[in-house]
Amino acid sequence: MVSDSYSVCVYCSASIGDPAALELSRQVGAEIGRRGWQLVSGGGNVSMMGAVATAARAAGAKTVGVIPKKLVHREMADVDSDELIVTDSMRERKQVMDERADAFLTLPGGIGTLEEFFETWTGAYLGMHDKPVVVLDPDGHYRGLFAWLEELRERGYAGREAMDRVIVTGDLAEAFEALRPGR
Repeated sequence: MVSDSYSVCVYCSASIGDPAALELSRQVGAEIGRRGWQLVSGGGNVSMMGAVATAARAAGAKTVGVIPKKLVHREMADVDSDELIVTDSMRERKQVMDERADAFLTLPGGIGTLEEFFETWTGAYLGMHDKPVVVLDPDGHYRGLFAWLEELRERGYAGREAMDRVIVTGDLAEAFEALRPGR
């Protein structure tokens, strides 16, 4: 049975093999475990997603994987999760991840990661939840994205309140400080 400890949902790539990205994932998983927190992830055991979960478990964290039926084989479902939830759809996957998480951390990723991040960030901005939304970007993966978003803000398409609702940092310690309970 999974404990009711503080849960961090991590969004990240399920397809990249970059050694630096995999090491960042392992550091994040280890830090979740070191803090006694629980990991909520996309339920795959590949790439960054698998590295986060494996490192979190190795550091003593409970892990909850949430994966749609259609991705069970493609992303190699993380059968070592303390709890593996198989959903009917991507929408249901995100809903379960949202409900199970107390905070959200986005690492480098592609369009799936971005889609999850934007939905979580929008929900926070609209007041649908008050959970921390943090982007850990030590190598500038999202630099262009946030430059463009700042341009949108300057042109009036996004308010300062929206931009302030997400914390973007390149520093692991700063990211975890922003994620912590009661911040």
